[in-house]
Amino acid sequence: MKKSLNTKALKILPLLVGGICVLTACNKQQTQVSNNHINASEHEQGDITLWPTLKNKVQKSAEIENTIADYLKSMTLEQKVAQMIQPEIRDITVEDMRKYGFGSYLNGGGSFPDANKHATPADWIALAEGMYQASVDDTFDGSKIPTMWGTDAVHGHNNVIGATLFPHNIGLGAANNPALIEQIAAATAVEVMATGIDWVFAPTVAVVRDDRWGRTYEGYSEDPAIVREYSAAIVNGLQGRADGDFLSDKRVISTVKHFLGDGGTVNGDDQGNNIDTEKDLYNIHAQGYIGGLTAGSQSVMASFNSWHGKKNHGNKYLLTDVLKTQMGFDGFVVGDWNGHGQVAGCTNESCPQAVNAGLDIFMVPTGAWKPLYNNTIAQVKAGTIPMARINDAVARILRVKLRAGLFEKPSPAKRKFSGKLALIGSPAHRDIARQAVQESLVLLKNNNHLLPLNPSSNILIAGDAADNIGKQSGGWSITWQGTNNQNADFPGATSIYAGLKTQIDSAGGNAILSPTGEFTSKPDVAIVVFGEEPYAEGHGDKDNLEFERNNKRSLKILKTLKQQNIPVVSVFISGRPMWVNSELNASDAFVAAWLPGTEGQGVADVLLADVNGQVQHDFKGKLSFSWPKSPLQTAVNKGDEHYAPLLPYGFGLTYKDKSTLANNLNEESGVDVSNLAALSIFNGSFKTPWRLFLNSNNKQHQVASNSVKLGGITYRTEDKTIQEDAMVFNFIGSSASYIEINSNFTEDKVAYIEANSALSFSYKINTMPTEQVQLGMKCEQGCGGELNITNELKNSALNTWQTMSIDLTCFAKKGVDFARVTSPFIIKTAGKFSVSVADISFKPQSAETAKIKCE
Repeated sequence: MKKSLNTKALKILPLLVGGICVLTACNKQQTQVSNNHINASEHEQGDITLWPTLKNKVQKSAEIENTIADYLKSMTLEQKVAQMIQPEIRDITVEDMRKYGFGSYLNGGGSFPDANKHATPADWIALAEGMYQASVDDTFDGSKIPTMWGTDAVHGHNNVIGATLFPHNIGLGAANNPALIEQIAAATAVEVMATGIDWVFAPTVAVVRDDRWGRTYEGYSEDPAIVREYSAAIVNGLQGRADGDFLSDKRVISTVKHFLGDGGTVNGDDQGNNIDTEKDLYNIHAQGYIGGLTAGSQSVMASFNSWHGKKNHGNKYLLTDVLKTQMGFDGFVVGDWNGHGQVAGCTNESCPQAVNAGLDIFMVPTGAWKPLYNNTIAQVKAGTIPMARINDAVARILRVKLRAGLFEKPSPAKRKFSGKLALIGSPAHRDIARQAVQESLVLLKNNNHLLPLNPSSNILIAGDAADNIGKQSGGWSITWQGTNNQNADFPGATSIYAGLKTQIDSAGGNAILSPTGEFTSKPDVAIVVFGEEPYAEGHGDKDNLEFERNNKRSLKILKTLKQQNIPVVSVFISGRPMWVNSELNASDAFVAAWLPGTEGQGVADVLLADVNGQVQHDFKGKLSFSWPKSPLQTAVNKGDEHYAPLLPYGFGLTYKDKSTLANNLNEESGVDVSNLAALSIFNGSFKTPWRLFLNSNNKQHQVASNSVKLGGITYRTEDKTIQEDAMVFNFIGSSASYIEINSNFTEDKVAYIEANSALSFSYKINTMPTEQVQLGMKCEQGCGGELNITNELKNSALNTWQTMSIDLTCFAKKGVDFARVTSPFIIKTAGKFSVSVADISFKPQSAETAKIKCE
């Protein structure tokens, strides 16, 4: 689920200025809608016989259906639509809940009560209690229907400080232990219930086909069979078994997500287009729903992606014909973060298409919830949305609430586990997580049976992930992206280094922590813990699978140690298989540890022998994702016609096995950037995913018209070669202001550094600058750099179109990480300045002829 303002929809909507449609934007809108309809038409009436009727273990009861019918007779239209609106805790108050009676609400990733990252469990319960009491207060809205709180418990109750964080799904897939998965889900449910929350947005059942996707680690396996089995196990653990304690006071409502095909988009593009056949859509991507819905999951989340060009939030064939009618799903379908706004013809504030397609609950964060509520009511009154569709949606919502006992259960603060702080990160839950870490580790290489290590040795523990709980936990860990965390944000957790040190000290050995690999006394062996920086959806998408592309800092540590004849054990932290041939060659042993979560001591349990030299825990993990032999082998999956990975699906050594991986793997990436196409950022219009913002007086405005003023800066379009193919920026000089072109997500543009590219753009100076002008770029987590271009501008002719080109390495030397670019073009000044800009691009093989170079 995306946790930032949805802006993709803005790119395809008509721009309205005083009620007049801007011509170019309207044409783009018509083209987008037309293409969507053309691409989707052949699939609008699919082959429904491909889809089974599921034998759902949770069946309808006459008593609940009669109760639903009574409610529907008595409810007003306003009350019904309110059940379909799900706002976010940052955007509503308890008084809003009292007034409108929302059917549900959520906290997104990195969202906390009172916006306090360190909110206590008591703070979470207080908010849950306040919202509940407001929802059953009929003073204003006339409704006593209890609301329900949904949260992203992706690998444990991951938004709450002190919670147990289990290995991410990719590691659990490597463990291949459905019984353990059910235990993990049950423990998660209890920790969620301890904070008064009713509902979790899990499990993710994506079957990943291209590992460049930034959500790869949310997938259990490339094998649909594992995903199907795990989905049932997670649902049973969260909700309780249908023939057991189903939705009892220690269980929560589960959500199987994201329907459908999110793991199969072209090039692994998050929120992209899946073009699989309907047969493959079922055989590959739907198997998690077979498992989870048969087990009785009560909700399904619609996916951001498209299927053959049609956004799933507006796909009636998939949501209604397949899921509800043919498969017989009788729970509700909830949207993803403003996902309805991406449907052709919709905005975040209005989308009857999604309701008519089968969406039952709008997930509508930001202030869009209020106009969406009012517009939906108006659309029902106008007949755009049939009343029968509203009644069906509300019936489904009420059915789940009644099955969950929300009408009878005590209020959140009075429930069985509420406020029992000892349950948050309890020893019993941490033991389960520790076992999951032990079983998820996959041994890829073990020359001369180096592992397990003698704990009484002198052991150097190096790498930037060795003592970094945030990095070992990955995304969806306290914050949405898992960034900006410190070890202190994970009370009760254990870093990999801390787990190793405890056992080494107990055995009389010596554990030396040195992130950079330096030492004063030569160690007997080195364990180097390194890997990917945390990321979540969108931000994690990559151009290819090379690890630390263009910045081999971890490899440098490995090689330095090897050159000193120190045996090296690599522990690789990652959310996906990656091309690490150089790192494998520089390692005597190599362990894929995935994203193990808070119980880092589970790594020590496997890597270290006991004090008697005996194996504590052998390696059990097997690759549930094939390992690539080149950075371009991004879509390599079990069963492919020409299947030839470096390491196959199911690979994983035990301590009895002889290492089979060569020590001289090919280190040539095979990436050819000689014919890399130019990256167009602006060429009369902004190319996906780029957007324009104005920033002045600590305010920001996204440009969505042809004329805007914000504080000390104005913007308008201009004609350079054709109509409105250029932009004019007037800096008034009243305050420091800047224009910024950025993406909603990070963009991997390392290829343009490798291709000796330059930033090129056309410009025309209308008024010379009175102060310094900076040209900048930004990247994720605060990195970036600026160049002073004042002299170049002052030496330019007035009112004449010219071209400026700058070697991209100039920005790299200023601190821009091109693997995670967010803003490729920024102009900033505190003075007066007027400039027209057009034709912004990265041009390969042009750095040497760039007008601005850097030594």
